[in-house]
Amino acid sequence: MKRRPFLQKLSIITSMSTLMPFLNYGKMDFPEKIKLKFVVASDGHYGQPNTDYEANHRDLIQAILKENEVDFVVFNGDLIHDDPKWMSDVKKVYDSMQLPYYPVKGNHDRISEESWKNIWGIPADHRFVWKEHYGMIMANSSNEAGEYLCADLEFLKDSFEAFRNLPYVFLFIHISQNDWTLHGISCEPVLGLIAEYPNVRAVFHGHDHDVDGIMRNRKKPYLWSGHFGGSWGSPHPGFRVCEVGQDGKVVTYLKAIKDGMILNGHTI
Repeated sequence: MKRRPFLQKLSIITSMSTLMPFLNYGKMDFPEKIKLKFVVASDGHYGQPNTDYEANHRDLIQAILKENEVDFVVFNGDLIHDDPKWMSDVKKVYDSMQLPYYPVKGNHDRISEESWKNIWGIPADHRFVWKEHYGMIMANSSNEAGEYLCADLEFLKDSFEAFRNLPYVFLFIHISQNDWTLHGISCEPVLGLIAEYPNVRAVFHGHDHDVDGIMRNRKKPYLWSGHFGGSWGSPHPGFRVCEVGQDGKVVTYLKAIKDGMILNGHTI
């Protein structure tokens, strides 16, 4: 992907768009009848010192519960802040939401793969099919040491092949697999593999707290959700909604937790 120099290592992609919603993206074409609706929220950093992490999680859950017809929620990494003791606690918080949800492992989720599976009941690399038509892939991009890693190519390849005949596939990876953000890493084989499958409709990232917009690589949309916790990032903590309509349209938009305002949106 050819990029102008000022886009390299960009970390505040949508700082202006959050002040002027839709200015850069035009009118979204919302589907008339929703067949699938899910929420993506990232970087809650439960347990981080000197942050009101309990209130951040409470506010997020209250905002999500105001949404209509949510099928499930994905917590896209950095569920906790480093100390493994918080993982069971944050699970209790998620459970209180009483909606189906799926966690993705981030670099601050510093527990072993075995502990992750024992707590969440699924491996850090996980996939499932929702409502027979929608393939969901959660790919790990870190380890117990908190290193930034490329997603496992063998797992991704197996998942894409397993979902080859589905009309929609969505991929969730905490750390960007391209170095187009300040905290992304260069994983060209991952990007190339994603591009091979036409039914991969979008890739969702967390990690970069000050990024909440969209970038494209080989026509694939890569989307960020900003943050809802932690000690830094966008001044508008939020969460991302994705909807698939009966007519096949796919839209996604970022909402502010504070007042539910749509900060930016895209038809993908």
